[in-house]
Amino acid sequence: MQKEIETRFLEINKDELVKKLLLLGAIDKGEEKLEEMIFHATDGSWVGKNKFVRLRKTKNKIKLTYKENVEQTVDSAREIELEVSDFDKCSKFFEKVGLKAMRQLEKLRHTLELGETTVDIDTWPKIPTYAELEGPSVESLKNACGQLGLDWEKRFDGDAREVFRHYGYDIDKITVVTFNEFK
Repeated sequence: MQKEIETRFLEINKDELVKKLLLLGAIDKGEEKLEEMIFHATDGSWVGKNKFVRLRKTKNKIKLTYKENVEQTVDSAREIELEVSDFDKCSKFFEKVGLKAMRQLEKLRHTLELGETTVDIDTWPKIPTYAELEGPSVESLKNACGQLGLDWEKRFDGDAREVFRHYGYDIDKITVVTFNEFK
């Protein structure tokens, strides 16, 4: 599995961050809506274990990801990711092999690339906008933070599930997180 090195900064001012990134020469990849389905083992053994399968649809691609993150540190996440061609067939396949759709999600993601660091600015329903920085090393993330004026000590190393928990939502008890519905 590939190691994922990322961290988040909560409650950012999106317009200010985008402006700063562009002034630093970042490449603006644009904003798009992401639609996701999160799958867990049907026996419930993955719930609360920071382990899941995600099926994500963007305007150009459908990606399938197995992800686990036991420690919730800047470099503890592990993932396997690949592209698939059919969202619905993949979803049905998971159900047949013992995975259950636990949650439907959507968010807006604005992506910018600053050197070797990807900055995703995520806007979800019900929680403040935050930035996720991902790069090849912890040092690359620290360097990007320095350029952006982000205090490394104020980072949030938890995943999106932990971000929702930070704002008082237990995402394991919510089945729909969309801009039209939250239950």
